[in-house]
Amino acid sequence: MVAEVNLIQKLKFDNLGDSRGHLVSLEALKNIPFEIKRVYYLVGTHPGESRGFHAHRELKQVLICLAGQCRIVLDDGQNKSETILNSFNEGILIESMIWREMHDFSADCVLLVIANQHYSESDYIRNYDDFKRLYK
Repeated sequence: MVAEVNLIQKLKFDNLGDSRGHLVSLEALKNIPFEIKRVYYLVGTHPGESRGFHAHRELKQVLICLAGQCRIVLDDGQNKSETILNSFNEGILIESMIWREMHDFSADCVLLVIANQHYSESDYIRNYDDFKRLYK
């Protein structure tokens, strides 16, 4: 029997808030395991829409759901894992060469993405068959 591989690398961020509210600090090379080069977020994703459907040759990312929730599916070409992101002080690390898909966005979902590189179209693998071929 082959053991299932879990591709989900969870990160927990300290909630430094008090009675006035929450405060979560994100720091490169501390609780974010790389230098931060790019930050963006997905918001207002329409019901039933999914995002992602690509891998990156070199780029690493941390995903944090600041509000609402969504389902993340990760695939290394041989194994798939999925998780629900729904906490402002938890995230997942996605290494390079991992196919990623985001599904089931709640209406109030705000998905923060922190990346270790600037945008580069040449880093993307947008065809799943091409991605799978890299593992043969």
